[in-house]
Amino acid sequence: MEHYIESDHPHIAAFMDIGTNSVRLLVVRVEAKQAYRILTDQKETVRLGESEFIDQRLQPKAMQRAVLICANFANMARSHGADEIVAVATAAVREAENKNAFLRRLQQATGLDVHVVSGMEEARLIYLGVSSGVHLGAKTALFIDIGGGSTEIIVGSQQQHHFLGSLKLGAIRVSSLFLPDPSAPVSPDLYAFLLRNVRIGSVRIIQQVQKYRIDLAIGSSGTIQNLADIAARMFYKRKRDRDDVLALGQLKQVAKVLCELPLDKRRQVPGINPERADIIIGGAAVLQTLMQDLQISEIAISERGLRDGLLMEYLSRRQPDYWHTSVRQRSVMQLGRTCGFDEVHAQNVAALALELFDSARDAGLHRLGAAERELLHHAALLHDVGAFLSYNRHHVHSYYIISNAEMLGFDQTETAIIAATTLFHRKGLAGRKRPEFAALEKRSQKIVRTLSVLLRMAENLNRGHTNVVRHATLHTVDDKKMTLRVHAAGDCQVEIWGVESHQAAFEKELGRIMTIDLVTDPS
Repeated sequence: MEHYIESDHPHIAAFMDIGTNSVRLLVVRVEAKQAYRILTDQKETVRLGESEFIDQRLQPKAMQRAVLICANFANMARSHGADEIVAVATAAVREAENKNAFLRRLQQATGLDVHVVSGMEEARLIYLGVSSGVHLGAKTALFIDIGGGSTEIIVGSQQQHHFLGSLKLGAIRVSSLFLPDPSAPVSPDLYAFLLRNVRIGSVRIIQQVQKYRIDLAIGSSGTIQNLADIAARMFYKRKRDRDDVLALGQLKQVAKVLCELPLDKRRQVPGINPERADIIIGGAAVLQTLMQDLQISEIAISERGLRDGLLMEYLSRRQPDYWHTSVRQRSVMQLGRTCGFDEVHAQNVAALALELFDSARDAGLHRLGAAERELLHHAALLHDVGAFLSYNRHHVHSYYIISNAEMLGFDQTETAIIAATTLFHRKGLAGRKRPEFAALEKRSQKIVRTLSVLLRMAENLNRGHTNVVRHATLHTVDDKKMTLRVHAAGDCQVEIWGVESHQAAFEKELGRIMTIDLVTDPS
């Protein structure tokens, strides 16, 4: 691949994916400790593989379009200060008989040394990009990425892939080979012909994938995203939400509607990307065949892909233990470091909050479990990120930042709980008069009430950012009283005052009158 910069100093890096249908650019500022901030994320449709798959040659006009877009993207990356541009090309280039001529033109126009990746390497990079943005836990996932010239299929867990496969079946390839007139409607017989040919081309990989236990399926790439966009409009009468899935039954109905329309009418279907209207039926046939034959009833949608995989590969080469933390933990620390949070204070507050959570559960003060404990941990780490904007009302700013950060690995409900927990860690109680709280469903409201009071207690126990309080636990005295036992390494009067100033709030939420037992332990 590429020689990656080893310095841990902040710098700008860019990643370019030259695909069969589109060229994508991702430019990031890489900070210390592997935090990064996206400076720009661009995509242009170039149709590099247009008319290629019949004679295996890139066409002159397609090459010209691609060179122009790549040159513009390279200039854009350099204008952002990129000191390195990692560029790869996929199916259209790797199969073209005239690829060397194209790569020479590209190098002359852009100065880029483009690496042509194999189908297996493309699958591996897609896996890195998509799996790094989803929380799998102990589940095994099937990843499907339908490009213009190929479809990559991966089976993997959170930490490693178990199977990599690449099919010479993509939206452009299938459409150009099996749809003689892209402007005409597609008859049921012709669509069935597409399905049969896709099945023939994918049968061996399907047989291999069937050996694995699959807990869920995740689809990436513009084709799958756009099919899900159309389905959301068709079945829910709205834009697609981040947590929406595409059901096989919905996909079949979407494909039927698209097939019945000529190209000009197809471009007007709600939710469709008009630039994909001529190739989306071919892509739908690929996805439908894979879902049917692998008995996948629904597929989640990821906005991530190969270019994100290039970034993950880059970061892991600079820090070998990068993958040892979960995607959620990486995402939380990424946001905190981007906002310049006090990491020592955040870690101390998180440790105290978890001690309070565990001891309160053991004391019967709440019945929350491991999932809620994890959310408290993340909220504690991020409770002060709003100070990045202004310390005044920083809890409000924290809520806004977390709500809009699109943290990887979290669904919308989990993000809302984390954000609301940080909102109520400082002033005011979680109540129905607050619109941020009222917007939560009933169970989430109950969780936020408990987590926010524990976070408030933990934050006050490190009020002076001195980390003098080493441990804090809650203990039930009787059905009316509880004790907060504080172990400190020195004078912690500021912290005790902080807790006492919110004592009424703690007692209201935890249902006990609280006394404080201070144990000074200089060691």
